[in-house]
Amino acid sequence: MSQLASTPGTARQSLKARLARWRRTPIFYPLIGFIVVFIAMAVINDNFLSGSNLSNLARQASIIAIIAVGMSLAILTGGIDLSVGPVMALSGTIMAGLMVAGVPPSLAIIIGLLVGAAFGAFNGVFIAFAGMPPIIVTLATMGIARGLGLIYTGGYPISGLPPEFAFFGRGSLAGIEMPILIMIAVYALGYVLLSHTATGRYLYAIGGNEEATRLSGIRVSRYKLLVYTLSGTTAAIAGLILTSRLMSGQPNAGVGFELDAIAAVVLGGAAITGGRGMILGTLVGALLLGVLNNGLNLMGVSPYLQNVIKGLIILLAIYISRKRTP
Repeated sequence: MSQLASTPGTARQSLKARLARWRRTPIFYPLIGFIVVFIAMAVINDNFLSGSNLSNLARQASIIAIIAVGMSLAILTGGIDLSVGPVMALSGTIMAGLMVAGVPPSLAIIIGLLVGAAFGAFNGVFIAFAGMPPIIVTLATMGIARGLGLIYTGGYPISGLPPEFAFFGRGSLAGIEMPILIMIAVYALGYVLLSHTATGRYLYAIGGNEEATRLSGIRVSRYKLLVYTLSGTTAAIAGLILTSRLMSGQPNAGVGFELDAIAAVVLGGAAITGGRGMILGTLVGALLLGVLNNGLNLMGVSPYLQNVIKGLIILLAIYISRKRTP
């Protein structure tokens, strides 16, 4: 009888313990923030929950969300990648230029993705092997990538792409739009990398204490090179989607995207100093940013004021992150 009487109390204690553990995870506050902002936007604007608007929101958020995967890897190791926006534009324009020149779309896509990966590896060499600060290296290569894109295109968009290329930005598979499917695939791979491989554990260790990780025998430079190569690759994947959506290569695309990607990672609960964060948190942060942008646009808020609001939210997220970091 006493065992039966104590069962509800034991269950409540177990539930409280699980909730307490979940509260300590990096994803807890971002998820609560996403739910609050989503409900607020739905209440404020009647059009927010319409099928067409939610579909548009998901498409728009997918590009930043994909870039944010590579950015989260860089931030997790205590670095940053400011070149992702221009690398996205450069990869997209190269894909477009090759297709207009008669190269098959499949080959043009592969070359464009390789360009993004190569640019990321270029960053990684200077950061990992030359010991240069990531913010300085990627700030420099941000200008290099943007300049190369403008030189390649002459400063003009590249149009006249083959119709089948539109599938990646406008098509769907099993009723789900391709940008969303690609985003899901990228996040699934990122989740497996960070949560189920030794490489993921090493990346957390590097961000937590790089010197101790190096002294334990782990080739830190090799993993940093991998991180920035992957960051360039995710930027190129985003460039594929954007170029396909617009059906043109835009050399000026991606301006400010690096800041949105950083915002998504920080809003997702990652520590800006490295060593702490979750790939699912980054997804929640990207979706939170997408809901915020979409809702403010529906409300007719000025883009200039939107920048102020997003900046204040990012500062708040960094403050909360620092307070929660032991």
